[in-house]
Amino acid sequence: MWILKGEADSDPLTFRIRSGTVKTVGRAPRADFIVDAALVSRLHCRLTATDDSLEVEDLKSTNGTFVNDRRVQRATLANGDLLRVGRFALKVEQQAS
Repeated sequence: MWILKGEADSDPLTFRIRSGTVKTVGRAPRADFIVDAALVSRLHCRLTATDDSLEVEDLKSTNGTFVNDRRVQRATLANGDLLRVGRFALKVEQQAS
């Protein structure tokens, strides 16, 4: 299982992604993980989880998707990476199954 936690101590958002699932992140109610924050697109990015990897794909967001402060179209995330959508940052953690 993969866990995405708000980077700031004051940020209570935590998302859990099980292996074999695909989730979307965005402001829209139809997003799987809703992030109501500045510069986040309605459907900002897609996360695809497997036992060994977590992949992020930008969904043509206006302000981009960033991994460790590098803008990406698609990237494989690793334990400890920082995923940023808009001004919202999430720390990536891999939890043993």
